[in-house]
Amino acid sequence: MAAIKRLFGNFRLSRHSGKKSESESRQSIQWVVAGLGNPGEEYSRARHNAGFMTIDRIAKAKNAAPGRRRFKGVTAEVMLAGKPAILVKPQTFYNLSGECISALLGYFKITPEHLIVVHDELDLEAGRLRIKQGGGDAGNRGVHSIAESLGTTDFIRVRIGIGRPPENEENKDYLLRPMTAAERQALTPILERASSAVEAIAEHGLEAAMNRYNQRG
Repeated sequence: MAAIKRLFGNFRLSRHSGKKSESESRQSIQWVVAGLGNPGEEYSRARHNAGFMTIDRIAKAKNAAPGRRRFKGVTAEVMLAGKPAILVKPQTFYNLSGECISALLGYFKITPEHLIVVHDELDLEAGRLRIKQGGGDAGNRGVHSIAESLGTTDFIRVRIGIGRPPENEENKDYLLRPMTAAERQALTPILERASSAVEAIAEHGLEAAMNRYNQRG
């Protein structure tokens, strides 16, 4: 009987310890990095998925893969500059990104100042990168959804310049159609730069990252 009591006592302790570990993990997350895009193979090579592409690059560099489904998104836990972080690709479609991101921040108790949103930017010259915090959404419905859901614009944005479409192409078609091989190759350097910028924000702070990455490069 004593042996059985010890056995079940250890079992209860193990379960309790597991819950504590999960709680500690939840509290230790310091950054949420969200890439904007649309789910589905038909959108995977579109300019509007530049945020998703950046998240995939960061995850690959960390030997991780966004695969865990929660809060209407797919997530991966990684280390950014030695700090625990969550990478997320909302699966709500671009214009409703705030539903996923606000739920994630609420669960992990992350302030908007520790949210980094990576997204494409029509109003920014193709090949340019800009980091900013706050300000207007410039008509970007994904950013608008996040600001509306959080009730603030005080999150960090890594804006990937894709430029305006040619005169004979509508914005929607330009954003959503699959890029050609040449267009994807042209986008590659700025995706790499965006990935590095996210790491720099976590490691060196917003101002230092802005000073470095907001220059032409």
